[in-house]
This record gives sequence, structure tokens and C-alpha cells, in this order.
Amino acid sequence: MKSTSTRLFALLLLQFLTIASAPAQNTTAPLTLEAERAKQEKIYHGRGELRLEGYVIDRSLSAYVRALPGGFAQSLAHLGPEERWLDVGAGQGLAVLDYYAPEYDPRQAGRRERQIKKGRSVAMSIEDRRTPRWQQTVDTVEPKQLHYVFGKSLREYSVDELGRFQLITDVIGGFSYTENLALFMEKLLSLLTVNGTFYTVAQDVRNEAGSNKPHYAGEPFLSQIKTASGEDIGICAWLKKISCIEVSCEYKGDWTPPLETYKIRKTCDKVTVPQLKADRYVAGTPPERVFLMNSPAPAPVPKP
Repeated sequence: MKSTSTRLFALLLLQFLTIASAPAQNTTAPLTLEAERAKQEKIYHGRGELRLEGYVIDRSLSAYVRALPGGFAQSLAHLGPEERWLDVGAGQGLAVLDYYAPEYDPRQAGRRERQIKKGRSVAMSIEDRRTPRWQQTVDTVEPKQLHYVFGKSLREYSVDELGRFQLITDVIGGFSYTENLALFMEKLLSLLTVNGTFYTVAQDVRNEAGSNKPHYAGEPFLSQIKTASGEDIGICAWLKKISCIEVSCEYKGDWTPPLETYKIRKTCDKVTVPQLKADRYVAGTPPERVFLMNSPAPAPVPKP
């Protein structure tokens, strides 16, 4: 980002995990979605020295366990051989590869017996970030057990293309980057089976209790969801307005920047997602976003 930026990269100095936010760019020129989308595409496809430091592509499975809500490790450990895991924003797919590594022992996450045959997985990324380790792992598992898809955003895939999943994860992937959060959740929940679980996180957002302040002094929260009156209700409150899901939110204030984590269990197929309008989108890692909730239609006035 340009030197005029007021938001600095934040790197989490914990072993195996970096979740960093790049500065959103302040400018006096009008921000257009098309211009910011073009900037964001450059971030997605940057390689070598052109890849922004805050754009992390190599998070390990141990990083996922630290970042995601409690219960993720157990959900993964109990994934049956015919059940499926989708990892959105997988980058190099290291978390998925770690799952298939011989060292992964689900008994460490509470499973009673060692898992002989593991579940099926799909790693999803905007760009192809696979390394030689990916093909080496593919050669050791059964056909069709491990897949990598890239080149499209989540909303561009159909259920017929991807199938449905018992477990979905997103660690600073599409959930944090999308310009259309309502559509993202509609698509994601259509891919999740009933009683399946979605685990994800957001950084530097208003927590459920409303007790925190933006991490960067003088800056807003990185992602906001505002009512017609201009109040930021936070992501957790909006998620809880979605029908057919159970949501639990956990704030991790000891992270830099702080995280709010979400565990979402789908309870039925009649999902209804409250619509949002994108009000601000500034390219970054992740981008700065403001969504406006659609005002409910006024109740009809009864005729006299």
C-alpha cells in the first residue's frame, strides 16, 4: 500500500501462525468498487516480492486450531471417511496437507481410536498456490480424496460442482475479503449439510458485547455492519439474524489485532440471510469494509 496509509501491517508473533492486516488506504479521491476490486485482484495474484507481507498463504493446521473457535479440532478429528471438509481461502493448502500427514493423530483432539481412513477434503483458493508437497500428498491418498480448486470466488461455484460438506473452515479467507458478505454466506450455507459446522474468524471488528475499540487509534473497525441509524452492530449480531443456524461468538482480545471467532451450525435447509449493501470497500489484507443492513419494508397501513 502507499506510504500515505495510516493503518500498519500487524504480524502475530506466534509459532506457525501469522494473521496480519494491511493498511486500508486513505484518500481524498472517491472510492469506487471497480477500482478497489482491481487493486484487490493485484493483491490476490502477487508473487515473490510483489506479494504483500500481510497476505498469508501458508497457515498450518496447528494455526487453524489456535485461531478457530473451540471445537474445530474435535470436528476435524471425528470427520468420517465419507464426510467432507472444505477450506475456503486455503492458500497453499498446508492445513489440509497437515491433516493427511502421518503425524496427524486425531486422538490428540479427543477421538478414542486412531483414524485409519481420513475424510475427503477440498482446498479452495483464488489463485493456484500449490507446492510440490501437494502432489506428493495426492499420490499417497485414495483417488478423489483430496482436491484443490482455484480461479473463482466461492459465489461462482455451484453445489453440483463442489458437492456438500460436513465441515467448512475459513481463516482470513473469503469471509474476511468478500465484497458481498450476504451472498457469501448464502452460498456457503448452501454447501453445508444440515448439522454441519462452519468455523471462521474476523479481525479487528466490534465484538458481541460491544466492549472493545478499534485496534488502530483513529481508525474504524476493519469490517462493520451498520443499521439505518448508522450503528455498527458487529458481525456476530448480524450472523444471529440468519435463519436455520446456531451461532456462537468468542472474542480473543489477546491477539494482535484482536479476533472474533464464529462457530456456526446449520440446523435446517430453509436458510434466509439478511441482505446487506456494500457502502465501503478499500483493498487491503484484508480489506476495510462497511456494509449497510437493508431497512425492512414498512408495514402496510390498514384500510379504514
